[in-house]
Amino acid sequence: MNTPQDSSLGREVDYPRQYDASLLFPIPRAGARAEIGLGGGLPFHGEDRWHAYELGWLDARGKPCVETLTLWVPATSPNLIESKSLKLYLNSLNNARFNRPEAVRERIATDLSACAGADVRVEFGLPAFAGADGESVDHVDVDIDCYGPPDAGFLLADAGTLVEETLTSALLKSNCPVTGQPDWASVSIRYHGPRIDREGLLRYLVSYRDHAEFHEQCVERIFLDLQRRCGPASLEVEARYTRRGGLDINPRRASPDRTAATAPIRDLRQ
Repeated sequence: MNTPQDSSLGREVDYPRQYDASLLFPIPRAGARAEIGLGGGLPFHGEDRWHAYELGWLDARGKPCVETLTLWVPATSPNLIESKSLKLYLNSLNNARFNRPEAVRERIATDLSACAGADVRVEFGLPAFAGADGESVDHVDVDIDCYGPPDAGFLLADAGTLVEETLTSALLKSNCPVTGQPDWASVSIRYHGPRIDREGLLRYLVSYRDHAEFHEQCVERIFLDLQRRCGPASLEVEARYTRRGGLDINPRRASPDRTAATAPIRDLRQ
């Protein structure tokens, strides 16, 4: 079974000079999901949306072409795609020749689908920038001294007050489980149910600060902790991580009732 320690993360690697789909490194989701009590059936759906800012190839006459990409990896896929391997793979296309741009998109979609074990959607271009889409909890006046591990005990909700709202924070930070490098993100929590306590939510999100886990796994942990501790009837959690190596990732997990996906956006920090 592939593990993060088997990947190219944290290792000096020469950039590829020719197309090589074998650079893509899948990591099974099952292990991390078992750690938070998830078995076969998932209580959510969603996707890992990647934004790629550095894509280039050669046309049939050898002239360089550049583009940006948006990629959707379904949360139901058996594997997530390790980020450095995706960066190396995209750079392996730099000297490859294609007769038309659509052939590049199709090649990438085929290779990423094989790595993830499910159909990956690939489109040229990026979502638009957007401002805050809810109420920020970052200005709550509170003393904080817990920076890890994540403590779901901070999460509280008022069962006597039912609301439908979106809460946001730009203070989510975790660390790469292999390199220890910091991962910064903004998080949006859209829900219907007992009113979530703002102070407790902020304490909880900050408790990820020294936690080492991949982006996708952090979002699934947040979703489950909110579901178990606050009992929302409907829930959607999305984190928009800042860019590293020409890529940013935006995992989204939503309860089954939320069949319409939220329109993709980018944060100003992306």
